[in-house]
Amino acid sequence: MNYIYHKKDWPRMTWDHERLAGQLAGVRHRQGRLIGRMEGLGFSLRNEAVLQTLTEDVLKSNEIEGEKLDKDQVRSSIARRLGLDIGGLVAIDRHVEGVVEMMLDATGHYADPLMEERLFAWHAALFPTGRSGMTRIAAGRWRNEQSDPMQVVSGPIGREKVHYQAPEAKRVPGEMHAFLKWFNGPRSIDPVLAAGLAHLWFVTIHPFEDGNGRIARAIADMALARSENSKQRFYSMSGQIRLERNVYYDMLGKTQKDGLDITPWLEWFLGCLDCAIEGAEDILAGIFRKARFWDAHAQKPFNERQRAIINRLFDDFEGKLTSSKWAKLAKCSQDTALRDIDDLVKRGVLMKEPGGGRSTSYALAAF
Repeated sequence: MNYIYHKKDWPRMTWDHERLAGQLAGVRHRQGRLIGRMEGLGFSLRNEAVLQTLTEDVLKSNEIEGEKLDKDQVRSSIARRLGLDIGGLVAIDRHVEGVVEMMLDATGHYADPLMEERLFAWHAALFPTGRSGMTRIAAGRWRNEQSDPMQVVSGPIGREKVHYQAPEAKRVPGEMHAFLKWFNGPRSIDPVLAAGLAHLWFVTIHPFEDGNGRIARAIADMALARSENSKQRFYSMSGQIRLERNVYYDMLGKTQKDGLDITPWLEWFLGCLDCAIEGAEDILAGIFRKARFWDAHAQKPFNERQRAIINRLFDDFEGKLTSSKWAKLAKCSQDTALRDIDDLVKRGVLMKEPGGGRSTSYALAAF
């Protein structure tokens, strides 16, 4: 099968500027409004928004690849690296540290050139053991001929479906030289369109044995940070891609099999970005609700365990809050957990949810 990189004029991809103009203008307007709103927040609220956004971005980028990371570890790793005091930091697996390190380097140092050495460091950070699952891979360097053919497949063994086959390994150094020269060079297109183009171009080259999708999304986030001239992230592109995962893979596959006109891919990318920016409103709403709660209870006493768990309830708490979960999170006895909870119920901070006995669960009361 012929792919986009087989075309005579590859990698000179084209698109319909007029067809994208209105959509791009709308996205840029909403992007600017969001950044303006966030800059108007106080320092602590802005940091909380950044922490939640980066946590979401790291978690969802890995979920797209079918890998689930521990949310508490990701949040703790990001908070520690950003110097944020969130309390209750947990032990962090070195794989989680590597994923976080890559993302923060991409967005925190967005203005720095993207060089081979930097990409090799990102890849090595993603695979600190030199293995992807049980398979040994070439970590921190381009894939070689032993990995050919590099295919994206699905389905059971013997009935695999090939969705895409990347360029031969011998082409990778030259392809990446051209990509990096473009990425680090002067811009002749809108930086948001450059983010969409960079994502597609990198993942089409598929220069590593594994981790290409995550690195492509980190590169896109880096380009979006450049478009905003800010290392602070207030929306999660990976979070939205995760919601559109099937469409994302379908659009990638279709674009890689079509000609050099990538207008449909850029339309999808702009639409996805627009939804991601809109989704930031949910993060903002949660942060404002948390701030209102603590303002309303500023004069009321809470012990450290109670403060920590209440904050967790505002931070996209997973599952039901029970006394057993409280004891585990707060690292205290069951009796202490029950005393903490009963105190908050009597004060109207928590309420019992329907049910009882051993399954009794609690939620924040309306305020």
